[in-house]
Amino acid sequence: MTSLKELEQQLASEHPSLPSETYSPLEKGTLWVAFACSIAFILGFVFANDFVWTDGLKPIVWDPIMEDAGSAGDADYNPLNTLLYTFSMLASVLVLQALFRRAHFPADDRMLLALLTWVCLAPVLRVLEDADFFSSDMDWLFISPVIHLHLALWLVVVAGLSQFLASQWDGETSDRIEVKIRKALLPILFLMLFFHWAFLYQPAYITHEGIGMFWIYAGLVLSFIVLTGVIIRTRGWPAITRGMFAFGASASMLGFAHWVQFLATPWAQESSRVSESIAWWPVLVVFGIPGLVCIAMYRRGAEDALQMKLTGYEAGVLPEGISTKAWEDAGDHVDHHPVAMLSRNALLASPMVLAMVFGQLCDGFATMVGIDYFGYSEKHVVSNQVILYGGELNSMLGIEFGEGAWLFVLLKAALVGAITWMFIEMKVEKRQRHIRILIVLAVLIVGLAPGLRDIGRLMLGV
Repeated sequence: MTSLKELEQQLASEHPSLPSETYSPLEKGTLWVAFACSIAFILGFVFANDFVWTDGLKPIVWDPIMEDAGSAGDADYNPLNTLLYTFSMLASVLVLQALFRRAHFPADDRMLLALLTWVCLAPVLRVLEDADFFSSDMDWLFISPVIHLHLALWLVVVAGLSQFLASQWDGETSDRIEVKIRKALLPILFLMLFFHWAFLYQPAYITHEGIGMFWIYAGLVLSFIVLTGVIIRTRGWPAITRGMFAFGASASMLGFAHWVQFLATPWAQESSRVSESIAWWPVLVVFGIPGLVCIAMYRRGAEDALQMKLTGYEAGVLPEGISTKAWEDAGDHVDHHPVAMLSRNALLASPMVLAMVFGQLCDGFATMVGIDYFGYSEKHVVSNQVILYGGELNSMLGIEFGEGAWLFVLLKAALVGAITWMFIEMKVEKRQRHIRILIVLAVLIVGLAPGLRDIGRLMLGV
């Protein structure tokens, strides 16, 4: 009987995968197209400004952003900017996965956890903009998609500084080295967090006379405690992951403290909206139902995930050097390999799949609760059409309650079911692990982020 190692060596020799440092033809083409489009945009912006900006992107992208940032708020998306944002996100996944792999960035569950804190940070800040917290000169920074680009700059700086200051000690676990890592990371992250507070939050305090400060200052102190605690608890992690996770978690805590301050002492809003009561039951629905689904999925896959970990393989990832073509051509010969036997159920318990399922269901239920129970409206073009069709079905069926957002929940459930099926069936090469992380990140940005924003608005009544 052929051993696993012999089988892997045979498959790796037949159709070996490309080295991680080598771009595939598709990646090369994508990178060159992205580069050419960037140069064309810059040249067009400089030499044909009226065509590219005044009559092109400004009415499609910038004007809706500024309208959304105004006192009226909640400007709808249009088909053109929806298509542009979707295409840009897909192109970013293809480009960034190649660059991240070439730079040897981590692509494991720890990195996903770190990125998840940044996904949560976006809606935390966005809800404060919905509550008219930020000054009128800065609130455009917190409108999608600018908020994601804005936070991406913070992420790049934090990640770059963490990598530069402490990556030389990655993989070393002695107490002496750990002290050096903490001395390198903590001071600069403290300064970054303080600058984050001073730049984004402090100018807004002047615009809100009589604003309470107890929970704000308590949150500031707690955010520094969270930052320190994360650095201590992530001993042995790569420096870039530790820095991203620590800053993302602490910045989210700082923003959430401002939510609490609003609940305690609401400030005046430019839109003249008044929060009459705080609804807590939507939290149980929006988080509870997706949470129960994720618990069931985790229980289904936990045992196989443990077996995968014990065997030293990663669910859905082919062994080093083996290409997807070699794996597919092997047919029945790989049926008893751990990656083939255990990956499907193991992926059900993976943070990647659980995060996607929770985020999409959270968005679906938050939208349904907000529209059918609290009278909110949907901004996104496709989602709104689904809800309108659900309303037509209500009329046909004689249902008088709600606007038809139940259909949006069903569509989200079907969508996340299809994505989950794709993930558990898909096998990727070792060099392709980054694309899975970025796909999950993209799904979280369009699922978990708006879901958290919706529940935040419901809780604060804004």
